[in-house]
Amino acid sequence: MGRFNNVILVWSLLLMLCFIPYTTFAQLSPNHYANICPNVQSIVRSAVQKKFQQTFVTVPATLRLFFHDCFVQGCDASVLVASSGGNQAEKDNPDNLSLAGDGFDTVIKAKAALDAVPQCRNKVSCADILALATRDVINLAGGPSYTVELGRFDGLVSRSSDVNGRLPQPGFNLNQLNSLFASNGLTQTDMIALSGAHTLGFSHCNRFSNRIFNFNNQSPVDPTLNKQYAAQLQQMCPRNVDPRIAINMDPTTPRQFDNAYYQNLQQGKGLFTSDQILFTDTRSRATVNSFASSGNVFNANFINAMTKLGRIGVKTARNGKIRTDCSVL
Repeated sequence: MGRFNNVILVWSLLLMLCFIPYTTFAQLSPNHYANICPNVQSIVRSAVQKKFQQTFVTVPATLRLFFHDCFVQGCDASVLVASSGGNQAEKDNPDNLSLAGDGFDTVIKAKAALDAVPQCRNKVSCADILALATRDVINLAGGPSYTVELGRFDGLVSRSSDVNGRLPQPGFNLNQLNSLFASNGLTQTDMIALSGAHTLGFSHCNRFSNRIFNFNNQSPVDPTLNKQYAAQLQQMCPRNVDPRIAINMDPTTPRQFDNAYYQNLQQGKGLFTSDQILFTDTRSRATVNSFASSGNVFNANFINAMTKLGRIGVKTARNGKIRTDCSVL
């Protein structure tokens, strides 16, 4: 009788499993293309290096593109898609209009280099190309190299409306930053490490003008800003400045991927409120100090955070495809 009951129990459990929604766990691996396109990494790196030699903007543009892609519907190259017909794609959302064209061009050139090799033609996803190119630009700017997990498929959808509320804003406080990053499976330490990407790149003046001209009724300048730095910003970004003017995010080593970003924060030289808050808020200050004092500690945490970032919302063959043209669904 006991044996019969055990059989019934096992049968019941199997029946229950049939009704559990089928979940696919993306199988990412550094060796995903070993038998498909074995030289994928060297081909992409060569294309990225050529683009890098043309313009340094390749570096921050590609890095920012990867972040904006992964935080909206996952790392599926949906940010690369062009609007068409009645569909406004992610790249045309107001939050993405400042994405530099050199980032898109980096992926296009790497894709063309892969397609020139018959074995690799249309075999490598645009999402994986972007992930590899991001690693390569970081390394070319003096940052660490790291292993990139591969095997992503490209998304089937790209909607401007999906971007709303999914990207961090320059005025965010620590709670808002932590909440947004936590929704993507990232910790506060991950968030602070990824913010270190602001050691590269530039920002248009309107993204921080409130901090140097009309912060509040008591003080027109944000009191957490270094006074000398604030004066420099006012000179570079005067009132009614040409909206096309952009300045370096890192005032000390803007073309070097390093931990100077955190040293700047210690001195009140964070460009955005969302940068400086990492130091002014005591809950995150210790991590900033740790990264400021050791480039190796920062690099290790950055690599870990980038790996986790690259796993967000990964598509598989069941809900994705490999695009023949990265800009067309």
